[in-house]
Amino acid sequence: MSYEGHHEDKAKILQALGGTRGLIDSGLPSLLFLVAFNITHNVNQSSIAALILSALLTLMRLVKRETLQHAISGIVGIGICALLSRHTGKAADFYLPGLITNAVYGLIYSALNLAGWPLLGLMLGPLLGENLTWRNDPIRKRAYVRAGWLWVGLFISRLIVQYPLYKAGNINVLGTARLIMGYPLFLAAGWGSWVILRKVPTTKIIEPNQED
Repeated sequence: MSYEGHHEDKAKILQALGGTRGLIDSGLPSLLFLVAFNITHNVNQSSIAALILSALLTLMRLVKRETLQHAISGIVGIGICALLSRHTGKAADFYLPGLITNAVYGLIYSALNLAGWPLLGLMLGPLLGENLTWRNDPIRKRAYVRAGWLWVGLFISRLIVQYPLYKAGNINVLGTARLIMGYPLFLAAGWGSWVILRKVPTTKIIEPNQED
């Protein structure tokens, strides 16, 4: 990572990992579900309210001509949560897809780190202009691996705290825990990744000599 482009690279890293817009598109509907369920005690109504808000956020992105990547992924995620909770009739199941997602991501990050193909390197390498050349740079590769373990810790900590709450059906505490461990932990892991990666310059791509 070039030392002249720290702030630009930080933005690229956070954006690649979901960014604040991704957090808003997924966080606000989840918050509305929690509030609506406490008021109505009705899973169907609360799920519909969360889904409508997610659709409105997507529409706002469309009207402002902003990128729809995170908005669409957000509405798909909320849609799955809403359908599952309506199907089972259990409010806690609104949060089950999130737990499964954390488990899957934790496994993927761990497996790729151990295999020497850290997911952060695969995602960020092309964005930072080094593609996969970092694999031939032991120091840069270790930086990607170290940053990857931060995200493994994030996913595991969410499961350790939230899964027992899900099993106990404690909706209010589970919803609160999801919000607290969403924005703050994401920003902490994103910042930590940037701090680790900025200390090691990006691996330069060596262009083959061209003959006149």
